[in-house]
Amino acid sequence: MIGGILFDKDGTLFDFRSSWGRWAGGFLGGIARDEAHFQALADAIGYLPRAESFAPDSMVIAGTAIEIAEALLPHLPGETPGGLIAAIDRAAADTRMTEAVPLVPLFGALRARGLRLGVATNDSEAPAWAHLAAHGLTDLVDYVAGQDSGHGAKPGPGMCLAFARQEGLDPGRVVMVGDSLHDLRAGRTAGMRVVAVLTGIATHEDLAPHADAVLADIGGLPGWLDGLG
Repeated sequence: MIGGILFDKDGTLFDFRSSWGRWAGGFLGGIARDEAHFQALADAIGYLPRAESFAPDSMVIAGTAIEIAEALLPHLPGETPGGLIAAIDRAAADTRMTEAVPLVPLFGALRARGLRLGVATNDSEAPAWAHLAAHGLTDLVDYVAGQDSGHGAKPGPGMCLAFARQEGLDPGRVVMVGDSLHDLRAGRTAGMRVVAVLTGIATHEDLAPHADAVLADIGGLPGWLDGLG
């Protein structure tokens, strides 16, 4: 019996292209000196401005603020790593996210089944809480961890295992849901079931070999759970 669901945030709870395309355009536009500098910054993190999307290998898809800062720093002389990471986190917290599906009804329905719910993201913890609060989810989640919460980053299993420990669940009774291979590998290494969704950048072909199921979006979770018997 499934006792808990652990969600990735970006590309899973929130549509990746529209949410983080909005962040990238605004953040890079705010720090770029001119159009050429903007394009150099965009190239450094795999952002595609005309499409408002990202290259499949962009570190923004599953990376951390630290990794994004490391990619941008060579193009920002005089900027410090700590200062840039803080700026990335502030901009992320202020960015309006686009829900992949209506989240409050879904989370309410999942909690009504007696499930414990958590979020494990390679974003930093403060922006994660800000995004959840902006969408009315603060009281509907039992656990939130980011790359700076002390459990490591995905694809490591630390955030997944910490959720299971906190909620008193055997990892085999937890489902990790995400849009990237980092999410699926983290959950699988932790001994969890893993479900992929297609609201990120990765395709069905990318994810299917590594997942127990591939859903169009997290709105399909109740039906999938019903199918487990």
